[in-house]
Amino acid sequence: MRRNAIPELLDDDLGTPDEIAASLRDLQRINEWFGGTRTTTRLLRRIARTSDCHSLSVLELGSGNGHVPVTAQRQLATEGVALRLTLLDRVASHLPKNGTPAVVAEALQLPFRNDSFDIAACNLVAHHFDPEALGRFASEALRVARIAVLINDVIRSRLHLALTYAGLPLFRSRLTWHDAPASVRRAYTLGEMQEILSRTGAHRVESSTHYLYRMGFVLWK
Repeated sequence: MRRNAIPELLDDDLGTPDEIAASLRDLQRINEWFGGTRTTTRLLRRIARTSDCHSLSVLELGSGNGHVPVTAQRQLATEGVALRLTLLDRVASHLPKNGTPAVVAEALQLPFRNDSFDIAACNLVAHHFDPEALGRFASEALRVARIAVLINDVIRSRLHLALTYAGLPLFRSRLTWHDAPASVRRAYTLGEMQEILSRTGAHRVESSTHYLYRMGFVLWK
């Protein structure tokens, strides 16, 4: 199955405010039900244990409403690991208004100094970039991270696409009905991601697979 870079509607707010809000809620459900939140939590736990850090600053790139990192923050707090979150998204209306520090900016040109955060993380963001831009995105994330970059994304496959279409009745927004299969079609395979990320200059690149066609990468600084 070839990669097909179909534009996603939520990326450019191509819907009414109600449709966009419904799509963000759908995205939250997708991450909760189908492994996205668990994958990010496991990778953050791995970084904390490997680096022997009990307090970490985390920049979440393309954060949307921040549900995934906030949930991970709550879980890891029960394990003695404190996360200090900063959310970043290119669309201001996607960010929450709950007091969590938030920045509107482009992920390819981050408005931060080198080593500004312990970790730069993202969930369901990497597949939005073509291979050349993905390499630049990962390198820019490495620039602002002191310890590691965390990438959590879906794996492209025909079976995953079929399961995505089967699950569409669970969601309410027409944006989700378009964007969910588009995400799988434009996603990368594990091997493709490994090849691209191996050229970023990271000291070490670790990959893992997770529940229901999720893959995780940790790029160590």
